[in-house]
Amino acid sequence: MLRWILGGREAQGTVEKSAALFIGEEQPKNCFTEMQVLKGHFDIVRFLVQIDDLRFASAGDDGLVLIWNVETGECLLELRGHTQQITAMTSYTFIRGGTAHTALITASSDRTLSLWDPDSGNRVQNISDLQSSVKCLLVLDRLNVWLSGGNELCVWNRDFELQCKMVHHSDAGISAMVELPKNFIAAAMDKEIVIFKLNMSGSDIAVMAMRHLADHHDTIHSLININDGLFASGSHIGELIIWDSVDWTIQAYELILWEEPAGESQSEVRLTHQKQIERSIQHMSSDGEFIVAAVGSGLFVYNVPMKSVVAYRKMAHDSNVLHTMLQEDGHLMSCSEDGSVRMWELQDLPLPAEPASSGFFGMFGTFGRSSKQSCPPAKKIPEVPGLRSLELTGDLIGHSGAVQMFLSFKEKGLVTCSTDHLLIVWKDGELQSQLRSLAVFQKLEENQEL
Repeated sequence: MLRWILGGREAQGTVEKSAALFIGEEQPKNCFTEMQVLKGHFDIVRFLVQIDDLRFASAGDDGLVLIWNVETGECLLELRGHTQQITAMTSYTFIRGGTAHTALITASSDRTLSLWDPDSGNRVQNISDLQSSVKCLLVLDRLNVWLSGGNELCVWNRDFELQCKMVHHSDAGISAMVELPKNFIAAAMDKEIVIFKLNMSGSDIAVMAMRHLADHHDTIHSLININDGLFASGSHIGELIIWDSVDWTIQAYELILWEEPAGESQSEVRLTHQKQIERSIQHMSSDGEFIVAAVGSGLFVYNVPMKSVVAYRKMAHDSNVLHTMLQEDGHLMSCSEDGSVRMWELQDLPLPAEPASSGFFGMFGTFGRSSKQSCPPAKKIPEVPGLRSLELTGDLIGHSGAVQMFLSFKEKGLVTCSTDHLLIVWKDGELQSQLRSLAVFQKLEENQEL
């Protein structure tokens, strides 16, 4: 099959391999049997943003923004203007001539912000007098403004005019933001979440910090919205906290710990740093009911309404997982520093390779707390009721470097980007074969009519 054309890969980390994670070439549940390699970048590609049903943008460390057609793989436009790496990118919808159009906002280490028209390739707006690099962007369609976060929190209107800003007097800038109800914003800053409020008075906007949520004990790497009433944060030491979006109280708390293997007390110091990396929550995604978290080289699936663990894989990849995505009908995807993209399925079966007593979690439990507490001690549990199996159903091999993220176009394909400077569009081989056959028949009919 074409997905194996580039051969095997070696794990880029030092994580021990497990034979249970290798599925082989026969993958009946994996429809992505064709791939198309897209070349255009000359450095790490870190960001993918969908523009419409056919187009997407890619950006990374070369400072380029490229516009692609997902069906043909054609590079439609090169957006040049940034002189250093892209640090954030998002889509931006505006009305022109009574029709909605999607533009792109990009931020760069060159301390500029740019607005691009993906139809013409023009840079419509550019801001170059920023005091620091922007790490994240958030568009608030309901308020008709957008925010940039770094060492400054800036609020901009649709015309790229600065409405207000707040400067942080610390080295920890804003790394992620999510929109909350009633004009509130949650922003991750090192070990805490800061709740900001946007005060609207006519055309005037002011921003103020309302509360500091200091319940995490280490750096927050992921901050996501779950639904209208809840959001979640994940930290470097494996803390998953679910928050109420209105009163900002803790609704659920999980501490994900690896158990120290018996007889390795002499290696305790050597393993400390490695274990912290392994349990770090690098990325989370949610469909409103479930959360899937990338925890070191593993995956952790959490049922939000039930406040319970659904499934987990301590070693889902050979190295750290960088991006996750929940799909329909109990399916999910993940990509890793090891160069792989993997497909998973939740099954109502026991997990023979990793029983619930294997100690993936040092603690299960849900509780609220109003102030900062020390981390609770790890403790074994005999079993986890309702635990399901997370089974590997597909393994996409093509990249030679760490896969940074992916973007789904459903039946049109899956796009991945990597440190190898490449993008790959993975396609349903059976569907593509049908489309090619249909095109041939149409061509024959046209020739007969001639």
